[in-house]
Amino acid sequence: MGLLSRKNTKDNVLVDDTMTTSAAGTDTGASTTPEMVSAKTSMEETSRPTTSSAPAAAPAVDTAAVDIPGDGQNVSDTSKLKTFLGILRRFIGVSDIAAVRFSLPAQLLEPIPNLEYWHYLDRPETFAAIGDSDDSVERMLACLRFWFTKDLKYVKGKPCKPYNSSLGEFFRCTWEVEASEAAKTTGTHKPVKVNYLTEQTSHHPPISAFVYDCPEKGIEATGYDQLSAKFTGTSVKVTPGHLNKGIFVKLKNRDNEEYQLTHPAAFLGGFLRGNLYISVADICTASCAKTGLKTILQYHEEGYFGKTQNKVEGILYKPADFTNDPVTKLKDVPTKQILGRIEGVWTEKVWYSPGATEFKKTKESDRILLIDVTPLHPVPKKCPPMNMQLNNESRKFWCNVTKAIETKQFGTATNEKTALEERQRKRAAERLQKGETWQPRFFSSVTESDGKAILSDEGRHALDGMEKEEYQLAEPKEYGAL
Repeated sequence: MGLLSRKNTKDNVLVDDTMTTSAAGTDTGASTTPEMVSAKTSMEETSRPTTSSAPAAAPAVDTAAVDIPGDGQNVSDTSKLKTFLGILRRFIGVSDIAAVRFSLPAQLLEPIPNLEYWHYLDRPETFAAIGDSDDSVERMLACLRFWFTKDLKYVKGKPCKPYNSSLGEFFRCTWEVEASEAAKTTGTHKPVKVNYLTEQTSHHPPISAFVYDCPEKGIEATGYDQLSAKFTGTSVKVTPGHLNKGIFVKLKNRDNEEYQLTHPAAFLGGFLRGNLYISVADICTASCAKTGLKTILQYHEEGYFGKTQNKVEGILYKPADFTNDPVTKLKDVPTKQILGRIEGVWTEKVWYSPGATEFKKTKESDRILLIDVTPLHPVPKKCPPMNMQLNNESRKFWCNVTKAIETKQFGTATNEKTALEERQRKRAAERLQKGETWQPRFFSSVTESDGKAILSDEGRHALDGMEKEEYQLAEPKEYGAL
């Protein structure tokens, strides 16, 4: 994972007794969204998923040339930014810094694993509600509500840098969603659970597979996270990697309707002013072949003087030929196909106007508030107790680094982090010598050509265990970095 993400101090209240900070939190959406600026990448060598290959030597970061606080000293945001910018300047002109290995000192890291930080369920109730309506247009709009709320960590927080993910590392958690008003009247309905499992399936290039599952509502989402990043000298542009085809949401109770949500490009700017911000300036889509509906969303460039305005507009339409629809831009959507228009500020309020009339020409009384993220904050997650986590489970895997950073023992933290990285390189070299290829545990393969991650039998068992709160898992046959 290697770029800056946003820290949210209201998210990720940790539930076990060994990690008690409410450190930075959730993640992934106007996706590549700001989430993609948390770049779920380990800044490692990349070409295609070849996890058995020996990693190339990492270029050293000249920490002597930058101001790195010592043990016990506070590390200000300004100091972190200055140091990080100095490192980034080494990569001006590099086509993809996500393909370059470099290791940051612990002082620049936020004490949270990338797999825990990076996810798309800042507001799990919007995900659980996608299939509630009997109307296909309403279900598409519900999908968009989920889309606009999954970026709250970037709206509410500040940029930060989680740990890189290690091969074979995994993270699992559960969110609990309040039952619907109708269900509450019975007095017997328990909160609805949304379960999450993600695993680092490849290290060269960095790729992680993920699945979200809400059994009670019959909703599942899968995909792969892989990014490409480039530093221009004033900002970092992050785009989906070629194996990242978006988020695939399946509604099992709606005849297996499937929605594909693609990621736009995101930018981390503000380096020159010392005030980092995330912006999105690209086009993305939400589409469902079974209903024949598509939505095109366009995120606009920042305003004058580098001030981001976070504006978004979109069109929901039904193309005459879904499979061969040539439309990629808002201006090209035929008026007769338009079912509604979307406009607003994705960090505040987004509105929906039914019909083909231009949004600015519609009456305010005809506009429907699609989502208001202003009062919303990321919802805390529930993780297995530390004593029931495996050694390659994110919180346990990084626990020594986390404890050292939280107590400002940065030298110790860097040493612990380096030891983990070296063990991973050693394991990769051993597999290369034996002619072995890394096989993920919880997913069927490193990647799938269609971009949809498939759970293995062990993955399904682990996910079902989260639903039942049965957390015990057998030790893996092989560790990727232990």
